[in-house]
Amino acid sequence: MTDLDQFRADTRAWLEAHCPPEMRQPVRGEKDICWGGRRAEYRPGQKEWLDAMASRGWTVPDWPVQYGGGGLSPAETKILREEMARLGARNPLNSFGISMLGPALLKYGTEEQKLEHLPAIARGEIRWCQGYSEPNAGSDLAGLAASAESDGDDYIVNGQKVWTSYADKADWIFCLVRTSKESKQGGISFVLFDMESPGVSTKPILLISGYSPFCETFMDNVRVPKRNRVHDENKGWDVAKYLLGHEREMISGMGLGAGGANPLIEGAIATIGLNDRGELADPMLRSAIAMFEVRARAFSAMSERFIDELKAGRAHPAQPSMMKYVGTELNKARHELMMAAGGSGALEWESEASNGGAAARAWLRTKANSIEGGTSEVQLNIIAKRILELPGA
Repeated sequence: MTDLDQFRADTRAWLEAHCPPEMRQPVRGEKDICWGGRRAEYRPGQKEWLDAMASRGWTVPDWPVQYGGGGLSPAETKILREEMARLGARNPLNSFGISMLGPALLKYGTEEQKLEHLPAIARGEIRWCQGYSEPNAGSDLAGLAASAESDGDDYIVNGQKVWTSYADKADWIFCLVRTSKESKQGGISFVLFDMESPGVSTKPILLISGYSPFCETFMDNVRVPKRNRVHDENKGWDVAKYLLGHEREMISGMGLGAGGANPLIEGAIATIGLNDRGELADPMLRSAIAMFEVRARAFSAMSERFIDELKAGRAHPAQPSMMKYVGTELNKARHELMMAAGGSGALEWESEASNGGAAARAWLRTKANSIEGGTSEVQLNIIAKRILELPGA
């Protein structure tokens, strides 16, 4: 038995022993996702699973041990993911701290910043949100106006952010602010601050789905210690671009689904039924689902390849744009098919039978996938310019 074979056997045994039964069920809604944080309300099994995985550093298995990670190699991390998928185990912790801020701190943060923030992220103690977009700076992110004026050892931050996901539930924010007007991109700094700081307020934005994951965030003379600035003053654009690549990879993961049972196929069978050959009774829908599954498997293979190239230092910088574009289109297609499979009943909005219109609300929510994290049009422009090298792109 090789070392990796032994690691797989040990990992499988540990997961079997420590993953609660509730955490082996498919994710059916927002409340099934564990975000951690100071104000977290855990469902049965969530905290037990989070604490167990965090004790091994397996919420961030490839981070260094001194920062709360598992210190696993890329091959070991892949095995852990495979064994979790085999068991149907849920992700123990969803976190913008893990998927976005953590990689940026590992690259640009000081040792003090890493030790202060990364272990708390790994344990799910602090929930983060992202202060990027502004009312007058959408796709032109570098056009932001939120200001940070120097005041001794602090900055005084004023301005507004918009589309701040879960700002009303977050404990801390990583935020882009303008510290100089001499250069558009060269006058931006990247700062961190507590959402309970005096002068910070949020207001939810109601979406067509009836849910409010997004907020407006207001900063009125918020005092931020300069030691909370990541990287040099006026060099925040470097951090912002690096983080955006990881954000786009995170969003692209929606194309892979939540793992475990396939709600698309399950829903189609429950609504439409099977013919005498054991096939989905509607041949057109059966064909559409089969084509979707082919695309999803191809995307999964592409994702595995990109991750391997990233770990080996051979990734193209525009690959996250490819993943983000394809992943969001797949997620929208999945929910379109789920609505088609559900028939008129899938449009129901409020009953207990429809789980409060979960299918319809989730379908409407996917319409934002091609906007958030960089619009699909922006991603296609990046692909055309950076990968295809098309003239005039």
